[in-house]
Amino acid sequence: MKNRMRKDLIACALCVLLATVLMFFANGIQHGNGTIEITDGTIPAADGSLTYKMYRPVSATAENRAPAVLLLHGYQNDHETCAAYAIELARRGAVVLCLDEYGHGASSVGLLSRGYVNHVVKVNYGNDSEEAGTYKKIGGSKRYRILMNFSNLSFFNDHYSKDDAGNAILDSSCGGSIAYAFMSKLPYVDPSRMAVSGHSMGTWSSWTVAADYAGTDIAPKAVVLQCGELFTDSVYDSANIRFNNVLLLQAKYDEFSYFRDYQKTVGDNLLKSDLRTSFLGTTAADAQWNRTYGSFEDGSARRMELLMTNHRLTTHHLGGLAVAMEWFDRAIGLPSDLAYTDLVAKSKEYLVLGAMLLILASLFPLMSLLLETPFFSGVKQDLPAKDTMTTKKGWTKGALITVLLSGATFPFMTQLGHALLPLPEGIFRMTVGNGFLGWYLLLILIMLITSAISKKNLKKRGLEGEKFDWSVFFRSLLLALTLMVYMYLVNLVYCGLFDLDLRFIWPFFRPFTLQRFLQFLVYIPVFTVFYLLNNSKIMRDLRTDATYEAGTKGFLRNWLNNFLLMAGGVLIIVLIEYVPFFANIGPGADLLFGSTFGGPFMSILILFVPQVMFFSVLCTYAYRKTGRAYTGACLAAMLACWIVTGGSSIL
Repeated sequence: MKNRMRKDLIACALCVLLATVLMFFANGIQHGNGTIEITDGTIPAADGSLTYKMYRPVSATAENRAPAVLLLHGYQNDHETCAAYAIELARRGAVVLCLDEYGHGASSVGLLSRGYVNHVVKVNYGNDSEEAGTYKKIGGSKRYRILMNFSNLSFFNDHYSKDDAGNAILDSSCGGSIAYAFMSKLPYVDPSRMAVSGHSMGTWSSWTVAADYAGTDIAPKAVVLQCGELFTDSVYDSANIRFNNVLLLQAKYDEFSYFRDYQKTVGDNLLKSDLRTSFLGTTAADAQWNRTYGSFEDGSARRMELLMTNHRLTTHHLGGLAVAMEWFDRAIGLPSDLAYTDLVAKSKEYLVLGAMLLILASLFPLMSLLLETPFFSGVKQDLPAKDTMTTKKGWTKGALITVLLSGATFPFMTQLGHALLPLPEGIFRMTVGNGFLGWYLLLILIMLITSAISKKNLKKRGLEGEKFDWSVFFRSLLLALTLMVYMYLVNLVYCGLFDLDLRFIWPFFRPFTLQRFLQFLVYIPVFTVFYLLNNSKIMRDLRTDATYEAGTKGFLRNWLNNFLLMAGGVLIIVLIEYVPFFANIGPGADLLFGSTFGGPFMSILILFVPQVMFFSVLCTYAYRKTGRAYTGACLAAMLACWIVTGGSSIL
């Protein structure tokens, strides 16, 4: 036993050591190997404070002022999602401020400060009408109105930015305008050479920042939109609002309908529409992707760059980054001769991804080590007898029901929870968290009903299920909590040493603020109940011969069965969404269910499926080690809840 414990300890330590080395090199990249200084800070706002991460080239001083760029992330992201643009701009001599916008990251100001109105537009602004039904009154929860009003901007005319109930869009820059003013006053920034760029939700923020400072001495000299919406000239308050040198990076496979002008696909039909040709300042016959129109000298430069990627990956698309670097250079003059295609930021993401995977991998030997201690050894028991397995017919039936139920309910219950499920919003403040909450609550109800029926049938056959042991459960829960705290502390150390958390592009394991930790405590009971019931159903009730097969081959067979049961439903949704999209027909959710069910929870699958893949490995390992579903289920619930409450937007 001591020899096995020693091996587990060495394996765990080796994972941490290698992860630390990767984080060290990632930190070197973001610091430009000593040429970039990084600081974190806060900016006062009316309802709290905004947090930011600043990249300052050491060459930027009060005597040698540098150009500056404000970067604004998208919905459900944070300042670190802007890291690729920040690193590449800072390498080229620009000061970069990456903001945590309202309701995101560590900023204390919630999304409610953005404001909302009681109407929604179903087509591009300026092309809507009440007669056509494209300008509609809406009601419902505050979060629903906020989410439906992301396109409404505070500099639009009153028709869009106010309603007859006294509501208004208060600050559609989501704090960006405050941060832009702050950045302009930095002693090492040249306020006459500033620009703004945003992704997704951050593009609306970018439009607003540019409008707020239009006509001033610090007006942005460039606006770079990473998946943005365009508007007709008639929607603005004044013809005096002017936007300088606008670059639109267009994702070919953008899951959000408003970023493809509510059309099913992105192609030449979109390029040659009146809205797009008006933006470019040309005719349909002359309109081309990847071509610059107008002049940088007078601010009229316009370009639409078509990127063969989806919405979320636009932030790190190498082609888009190169075009953006050239655009910034021509607009604000980057003091560097680096080639636009000389890009290193993505390496930082892969290094941090490697570190995250290594720390996750270290959970396995650490769990094994703890299970050999006297206190936690009582968690283990033999696997249930093989003769208590369900029949092949029973397994097939159970597997089909499990997969189809999760897949059929995902698009609808996540969106219902996201916006309209009647939840006390002062308590349940996580927007995407509420989407998963709605889905989990329905699946919990279904699993409780089916479990009751199953238990009744077992009694009829003279069989009894596994007796619930509270003592074992609490030890299992404590084991999971110990592993969770270990991972949190490692992540906290990395944040302190390297100003980097464990992630890949998007927020995964962010350190908690106090309000986010309190939200973790609010959501974790539901997450725990769901994973306990789900794991018991999959690991125990639907176990197969592979559960008992020893060795690597046995584990892989066992894991594959469990993964397909845990993720099969959402994998079906992935195919429904993207097969027709890649076939240039349109996103499947929009075609089948309408655009209401596309967008956030379709694009989030690129993050969710890998999470479930890891959770299935973790839960399979824990079940084979302990003979019970408790430890794996509780740890998976904690990690999933951490991801959602640590990084999701908050009201």
